[in-house]
Amino acid sequence: MTEIFHYTFMQNALIAGILVSFAAGIVGSLIVVNRLVFLTGGIAHSSYGGIGMALYFGLPIFLGASLFSVGAALLIAVLTFRRRHRSDTYIGLIWAVGMAIGVIFTDLTPGYNTDLMSYLFGSILAVSREDLWFMGFLLLLVLLTVHRWYRPILAMSYDAEYAELRGIPTRRFYTLILVLSALTVVVAIKVVGLILVIALMTIPTHIAERCTRSFYAMMIFSGILASLFTLVGLMLSYAYDLSSGASIILVAAAGLGLFEGGRTLIAGRS
Repeated sequence: MTEIFHYTFMQNALIAGILVSFAAGIVGSLIVVNRLVFLTGGIAHSSYGGIGMALYFGLPIFLGASLFSVGAALLIAVLTFRRRHRSDTYIGLIWAVGMAIGVIFTDLTPGYNTDLMSYLFGSILAVSREDLWFMGFLLLLVLLTVHRWYRPILAMSYDAEYAELRGIPTRRFYTLILVLSALTVVVAIKVVGLILVIALMTIPTHIAERCTRSFYAMMIFSGILASLFTLVGLMLSYAYDLSSGASIILVAAAGLGLFEGGRTLIAGRS
């Protein structure tokens, strides 16, 4: 099994898995605590519009998907900040329109021959050095953002009304979290695909939330778990010639099942 580390594409895949997993763990903690999972799911699926436009205009996929996803995140922030109870309507609309735009531009792309499955379910084995630089930059941006504004983000995440009374610009941080979610979704598409990306951002966070006592520890532990799930899933996909994205998510789901089963067993004995 150790021979997989001798291949350049596997080395890139392993590095990408760690970079994206830590970004997903940190940002996933933000979206779970702020109850933004459904909103982030809408951003993830609408990002296909950016992929289709990038293909049509001959732009880098990451650039097109990033610009479109950030635009969708800003629109969602404007529409839902004061109207969380109506957010499902807006998310459903943006979700569907984004996907439709992606399909139309893909159909219009001359000589189109790119494998759609790689965007829907991930293609971590095709990660390039340029992709790694983008992923590394995103992780650095996430770390710097959380470090710089940790206290106001923490206050808004657990009591937005109190934070607003204290003068914290909650709308600004709400928008910031959605933008970071959009960028994280874009890089995670390369690892597990846009259909499975929310699972990577929420399953490790769900476990970490119950194993830690602070928000900071939750983010770090979530990143570690996401990295572990990604590496194990990647090795299994290589060993048995399976889809890497689906393997990673099934490993994460198995980890969640073992965790919940262990908690239930312990609770039953106590």
